[in-house]
Amino acid sequence: MFRTRFPSLLAAAALALGASLAPAVTPAVGPPAIPHAAAADALPGDPPGANDWTCVPSAVHPRPVVLVPGTFESAEKNWSTLAPVLKQQGYCVFALDYGIVNGVPASGPVRDSAAELGRFVDAVLGATGARQVDLVGHSQGGMMPRYYMGFLGGAKKVHHLIGLAPSNHGTQGLLAPSPTGAVLDTEASSALCAACADQYAGSEFMAELNAIGDTVPGPAYTVIATRYDEVVTPYTSQALAGPAKQVTNLVLQDYCPLDVIEHDQIPNDPNAWALVSNALLQDGPADPAYRPVCV
Repeated sequence: MFRTRFPSLLAAAALALGASLAPAVTPAVGPPAIPHAAAADALPGDPPGANDWTCVPSAVHPRPVVLVPGTFESAEKNWSTLAPVLKQQGYCVFALDYGIVNGVPASGPVRDSAAELGRFVDAVLGATGARQVDLVGHSQGGMMPRYYMGFLGGAKKVHHLIGLAPSNHGTQGLLAPSPTGAVLDTEASSALCAACADQYAGSEFMAELNAIGDTVPGPAYTVIATRYDEVVTPYTSQALAGPAKQVTNLVLQDYCPLDVIEHDQIPNDPNAWALVSNALLQDGPADPAYRPVCV
């Protein structure tokens, strides 16, 4: 989801609103010249520690980790703190930009973005020789892979999807303020940001996504939510339904009660990192009995 309080994002939204919408730019995918080849002027570079296309997964960490940013977020902005943490832990780490419309990242239709994710995953598997990846996504990036897994054949290529504040069932909150601060209706929101309209609770996209159930056979699912989420609301809508052997829903404050992190900053929260790192070590979803050392 995109953040309403950052002027730079509102400026990007204004640009998108003022221009005639063009189809989302699909970055060229295929190692080693990825993922910014088609959008080098629109977005900054890779997060530290990410997109080393010569990285060979180890026996300890055999699956590459693909980081999927949220709406209006570049990979570099969304993952500049978590990517180096995971790299230091020994993972091959990759991160993509997707859904670029008029230079605005992750704002295109979610279905199209899911197809871009699929091409990126194929490139990662081809480069590393791995059979599957683990996905860690923030907001839209924690929900959009479910479309890839459920409708585009991605389930066999994904071992675990970890969502940080994911928009799994849409949001009942504000998605698209106009540059003047006025609240946009669904039609205006769609013109500004197709991904935003897709993420409204009750949207046609959300109905399609969840018509097949919250999960598909094969992958494990972990949701890490914060009670202070002001974007994907209510925060309880982020949880996924499924058996304990496949799905774990975590609320950050159940583990670190004094942590007041909100939606935008959860990827930068060390307590969330600890939960992500533990989840990546599991054969299935996160172990709810794990207790991080809270900071």
